[in-house]
Amino acid sequence: MNKPDYNQVHPNFKWNGASLDKKGLLALANDFINEGEEFERITGEFLLDWFDTKKYVTATSSGTTGIPKKIKIDKQAMVFSALATAELFDLKAGNRVLNCLSTNYIAGKMMLIRSIFLGFEMDFVAPNSNPLKDNTIIYDFVAMVPLQVENSINEIVNVRKLIIGGAKINPNLKSQLLDLPTLVYETYGMTETITHIAVKKISNNYFSVLPNVTISTDDRNCLVIDVPRISNAKIVTNDVVNIISNSEFELLGRIDNVINSAGVKLFPEQIEMKLGNKMQTRFFVIGIPDDQYGEQLALVIEGDSISFDDDFFNDLLPYEKPKTIHFIDNFLETESGKIKRKETLNLV
Repeated sequence: MNKPDYNQVHPNFKWNGASLDKKGLLALANDFINEGEEFERITGEFLLDWFDTKKYVTATSSGTTGIPKKIKIDKQAMVFSALATAELFDLKAGNRVLNCLSTNYIAGKMMLIRSIFLGFEMDFVAPNSNPLKDNTIIYDFVAMVPLQVENSINEIVNVRKLIIGGAKINPNLKSQLLDLPTLVYETYGMTETITHIAVKKISNNYFSVLPNVTISTDDRNCLVIDVPRISNAKIVTNDVVNIISNSEFELLGRIDNVINSAGVKLFPEQIEMKLGNKMQTRFFVIGIPDDQYGEQLALVIEGDSISFDDDFFNDLLPYEKPKTIHFIDNFLETESGKIKRKETLNLV
């Protein structure tokens, strides 16, 4: 494939109903910077970066491959990513899309680039927790984080294709989404891969990689990603996976979160999935130091103290049952809404 011209603005592109070319986008960017709200100012700065003479933009990595850091992302690679998404989800010029993600992060940046380059009619709204409130517009394609989906569950029926990323989808939300006519996909990706390199329908167990993506594992059984159009080097993650085939993998959990209790490796994400349908509030499981076991499994719950029936943990294997339960008023979170597990545990 020839290198795409990342400076191109598709003639069908619209921003909140207005047709804008490059000149119009630059004027909008300056208006955002001078007079806009914080989320608009951030967007304006990104647009100016996109259309400047540099061949890259700067973004903060997700932490999936290690400590978050500033990285340079090739603009043409971002366009290749946009084209891959359009092919996968059969998106075309003139499709109506909603951009409700912060441009601070790669997912919000990519919704802008997809729209500008591919010619979508994009509605741009504040990246709040309920972006579809009172909405009656039919959208062809929307990307959200789980919290936004939970708060918009009654309006999701107006979305034809929905991708969800940024955090795990809890079982209660998944069961609600399965009853809707909307095509809903969970995504796997990070800043280093320029958003998703794999997706799965929420009814499936395994992720399927996008075209031109090769996967393998390292000696830790962590996922290694080879995407030549995105990165010159292979991307080594901290996500433990089970490779099902050349194009499919099962995500087991973060190696940072693995609990080693008496020689048994426990993946918190797998245990949390089993408990998800029963819990009415946010929670997580984590390992805490123990002289006898090395680590013991602890359940940390957000909210007031509650008691559990004797059979509450029957769905868990014996070594998956928490040894201690802790309650805390509010979890600590990252800017993108992910729970800071270790920092929250330190408050207990």
